[in-house]
Amino acid sequence: MANKITKIPFRGTPEQKAELMEVLSSVKNQSGALMTALQRAQDIYGYLPIEVQKMVADGLDLRLEEVYGVATFYSQFSLTPKGKYKISVCLGTACYVKGAGDILDKVAEVFGVESGQCSDDGRFSLEACRCIGACGLAPVLTVNEDVYGRLTLDDIPDIYKKYKDA
Repeated sequence: MANKITKIPFRGTPEQKAELMEVLSSVKNQSGALMTALQRAQDIYGYLPIEVQKMVADGLDLRLEEVYGVATFYSQFSLTPKGKYKISVCLGTACYVKGAGDILDKVAEVFGVESGQCSDDGRFSLEACRCIGACGLAPVLTVNEDVYGRLTLDDIPDIYKKYKDA
């Protein structure tokens, strides 16, 4: 699969914007306002596209660079949309030595989404993560809250079938 990055157009609603503006006005003069604002913005929109970061910067009278710096520093924030099904493949040491790199490649192929991206239809997002704490089940992947362990490459198509029409 070619490494293709698709820019998904931002589609915020007026209701989301109004909710964010309310949040920004309520936290504007508080200590830690930026972190709180970014957390709430991500709750509202699901991720922090540049359009949302600009709204946060304007609403808190901050420079966009400062907002972007915080949004990219903390791993809890995402600049890309997440799919309905969030797939994480553990690349921690135990998983990696048991073939998690190949599992990640197979998931990308079968699910049609590159690591760090969301599928064009918004169904699947894929990310590589570090240890998820299930080393005894290595290699491991999660789909939302479902955990799949002791994986082989042959397991991936069956996992896909479970979610493709759900």
